[in-house]
Amino acid sequence: MTSVKVSLSSIDKVKAFVNDISGFSADFDLVAGRYVIDAKSIMGIFSLDISKPIDLNIYAEDNMDEIMTALKPYLVEE
Repeated sequence: MTSVKVSLSSIDKVKAFVNDISGFSADFDLVAGRYVIDAKSIMGIFSLDISKPIDLNIYAEDNMDEIMTALKPYLVEE
């Protein structure tokens, strides 16, 4: 599992994010506090506080380079 922080601060960003990760067969979870949401679920994402960066857990064995390239617009530098 790989964990990164992402920023999904607008409706358009959430839509683009879900479209980008839906092309991968890997599982993605967004973790905000004690809530764990399927990152491919637009409705689930909108149940979170998207005004702050959110932890994204990526469960992938391969394609990590492609996944990280697709996530680049959403990543938060720590």
